[in-house]
Amino acid sequence: RFGPLIVGSSDIPGGITTNGDGYPELRVQSLDRVQGITEDRMKKRLEMWNDLQKGFLAKHRTGAPKDHNSIYQAAAKFMNSKEAKAFDLSQEPEKLREEYGKSVFGQGCLLARRLIETGVSVVEVSLGYTTGGAGWDTHSDNFNAVRALSMELDAGWGTLMRDLKDRGLLDSTTILWMGEFGRTPKINTSAGRDHFPTAWSAVLGGGGIKGGQAYGETSKDGTSVIDGKITVQDLLATLCEAVGIGAYASNQHPNGRPIPIASDGLAIKEVLA
Repeated sequence: RFGPLIVGSSDIPGGITTNGDGYPELRVQSLDRVQGITEDRMKKRLEMWNDLQKGFLAKHRTGAPKDHNSIYQAAAKFMNSKEAKAFDLSQEPEKLREEYGKSVFGQGCLLARRLIETGVSVVEVSLGYTTGGAGWDTHSDNFNAVRALSMELDAGWGTLMRDLKDRGLLDSTTILWMGEFGRTPKINTSAGRDHFPTAWSAVLGGGGIKGGQAYGETSKDGTSVIDGKITVQDLLATLCEAVGIGAYASNQHPNGRPIPIASDGLAIKEVLA
């Protein structure tokens, strides 16, 4: 019913603030009515606006006014929908919110679960610069940075998996955890790790995935893949198969050109349920 959503500090309109309980406020700007405007008054305003729109559109039948109207109609519909309530994390039990963690990532994972429950098809939760520093780009001070990030990751991701399972949603939700590339096995002179796309890991779980296994193997020093080497296209093909759209699915560009998701990738059969 609604398109994809990305949850991260740079993706929330107006930025992220913290409420009195220490939790980040992950809300959509202007989603709620202006303070002092009752539901009845808002309804009357929308009725008046609709009347004005009808008169304007009757005289201006070009594409731009129609597109403008459709966007505003969709926004008004969403404001008054039950799906909009998914952004109110205060409805969740305090104990569960604490288990997800008070970080943007942790509460983002909780928001992801609530969005999935409303029917949102794809949700991306990002973890990185919200912690401070350079996120996962640990060219210096790698060990302290990764420790801080991992504490957020473990709480949010682990609780999300358990929460989805408890609600009967895990088997119908495929989860992919990954970054852009790996980090060098060798530590540099700044106690950091540099970019390393030669050998790195990703995690698949949930619906369509055969869990409880590790696929592939690196050399003892972590510098090369010695078994089960795959490409990015293979990973995407596997994800497509897991969610049921097929390894050779394409997205349609606005100009009509099909854009393959996985190109010539091959799904990893050993990973699929």
